[in-house]
Amino acid sequence: MDHKRLKGLLEAVSSGKLAIDTAMRELHGDELLRDNKVYATVDLERQQRTGMPEVIYGASKSAEQIASILVHLNQAGQNAIATRVDPAKAKEILQRVPKANYAEVAQILHSEVAPIEPLGKGKIGILCAGTSDLPVAEEAAVVAELLGNTVCRITDVGVAGVHRLLRHTATLQSCRVLIVVAGMEGALPSVVAGLTDRPIIAVPTSVGYGTAFGGLTALLAMLNSCATGLSVVNIDNGFGAATQATLINRLP
Repeated sequence: MDHKRLKGLLEAVSSGKLAIDTAMRELHGDELLRDNKVYATVDLERQQRTGMPEVIYGASKSAEQIASILVHLNQAGQNAIATRVDPAKAKEILQRVPKANYAEVAQILHSEVAPIEPLGKGKIGILCAGTSDLPVAEEAAVVAELLGNTVCRITDVGVAGVHRLLRHTATLQSCRVLIVVAGMEGALPSVVAGLTDRPIIAVPTSVGYGTAFGGLTALLAMLNSCATGLSVVNIDNGFGAATQATLINRLP
């Protein structure tokens, strides 16, 4: 619980406006129940502890569950983010949380109760090899923006036409950290790493024909890159790349 909310609870108890039992429920109000069964234990202290808020993975949760967690985070004074929310589910959630916003390409639903504080020291550049990689690239971009970063997007610059990438060399150098998203053979991060001294986070995507093996080929290519300064996250993990880039971008 953030200090402001805790102070408010203590003052309310001290003044007699709030019963001790009610305050105790507030202090231990991280568990959400349905039919007397806990379906979520919301980490309200993660932002204070790690610098990163609790983020909801929405793919395997119901619209009701996601909406309840969003509201719970907002009521605790925290901005709320849910990833991997498909459009049909988002429509249902927005009926329950009408002040929330939905980024359809990124499949991210978010609800703010406080201004997003600009914490990044520079720009995060996000590149994707092809238009088919955009959903993962946009997941990274939207999450990075919601975490207080300025984002520069560079799209459709895959190695099949490397001249498209080379025209952005100056932009690459202007960014503090780069997220490079690619499927198929996953070569783009290695090429980018040979053009700049910026730290690079490679994101393999599940885009590609049969022997792309759902992104495994791109993942192994990135892990085996001979380029230096390159780290790799899991297949389609735009969210993970955005949080790693955010930590780098907040360094002095």
